[in-house]
Amino acid sequence: MKQVAAFFDIDGTIYREGLITEVFKKLVNYELIDGGKWYNEVRPAFLNWDKRVGDYDTYLQKMVDIYTEETKDIHKDQIAYVAQRVIEQKGDRVYTFSREQIKWHQSNGNKVIAVSGSPYELVKEMADKYDLDDCRGTIYQTGGDGKYTGEVIPMWDAVSKRKAIMELVEQYNIDLSESYAYGDTAGDFTMLKMVGHPFAINPTRELLNKIREDEELREKVTIIVERKDVTYKLNINQLNIL
Repeated sequence: MKQVAAFFDIDGTIYREGLITEVFKKLVNYELIDGGKWYNEVRPAFLNWDKRVGDYDTYLQKMVDIYTEETKDIHKDQIAYVAQRVIEQKGDRVYTFSREQIKWHQSNGNKVIAVSGSPYELVKEMADKYDLDDCRGTIYQTGGDGKYTGEVIPMWDAVSKRKAIMELVEQYNIDLSESYAYGDTAGDFTMLKMVGHPFAINPTRELLNKIREDEELREKVTIIVERKDVTYKLNINQLNIL
């Protein structure tokens, strides 16, 4: 018998910001990496996004690039420890809608799986916190000495997420036509299109534009916008993007 699954992105979908940013900041605080890269290269992109004069994807890509560079030669156990501290301290900072949907899927016996561009160590900690059935994240590869090499197997783009989902379909005998997916950026577009019940959570402009251009997805996607203590459920035709 085929199973129903719910695939969740994490950053901006479950968690209200980017977990990789929290890890980077803590690595600076622990003096494992030089904070100069954050202040000189990442923080300007963050401030542009925070002031709404820059886009989120640009900020996130800068964060990923610097994280990859700066964690080279750090031991995997140090990153694992930092990931644990981040989730202990920040793991409850999630969207109400996403948290309740996770509970709803679990109560219905669905397979609940995180598919996220964040480092796997973080994704695993978050998945364990919310009792998810499985998870996939970006793998920062290590050498024989246990230190990061700077080589990355990504999980933030549409192609990688599609491949991961097809592997999970095979592993758990999943019926995609009855399954759900939740995402917020263009990297989640393929994941949303693959399932029968897609949800765009506080979507970026780029994701909304891609949804508008895709007739199949446009007809079935649900848009969720959560602001303060109110959650709005919309279809694409109800949005007037300024």
